[in-house]
Amino acid sequence: MQAERSSHPQPQPDPSAPEQAIFRHSFSADPLSVRAALHSTLARFVRQMTTDEAGALEIVLAEVFNNIVRHGYGNSGKGTITLALARDRRGLTCLVCDDGIELPERCLSGIGGDHPRPVPDTLPEGGFGWFLIRDLVEDLHYCRHDGRNELVFRLPLAPLALAQ
Repeated sequence: MQAERSSHPQPQPDPSAPEQAIFRHSFSADPLSVRAALHSTLARFVRQMTTDEAGALEIVLAEVFNNIVRHGYGNSGKGTITLALARDRRGLTCLVCDDGIELPERCLSGIGGDHPRPVPDTLPEGGFGWFLIRDLVEDLHYCRHDGRNELVFRLPLAPLALAQ
């Protein structure tokens, strides 16, 4: 999976799915708030996914949020992270926004796609987290829009069971 830098990420909802409510959550960019945001997000979606899918969601969001706290805001404890998620038949579409520094180009290239899996000992500090994100999600897009970072991706999930 190769990340793309675009002018403005445009998640594509499944047109055959009924309109789903969007889960929105904004929180402070600090470790305790990240933990609470992970907990509330998982609590909201855990009944709509398998245990493995919930684990993948937790890994991806923890990596993204912690990268924002550590690198985007420099562990300052200042700043806000905004999360929006919507579930449809194709999975969970996620949008993560922040006002921290721009995501470096090296985070968006070099891992994923047809490239072989890296050997963890050869990765620079922080490199394995982006590998995990790329390995677990689809349709990964990033842009910087009006001084704001926007990262969009889809976590593939088993189809929702339709109510009879």
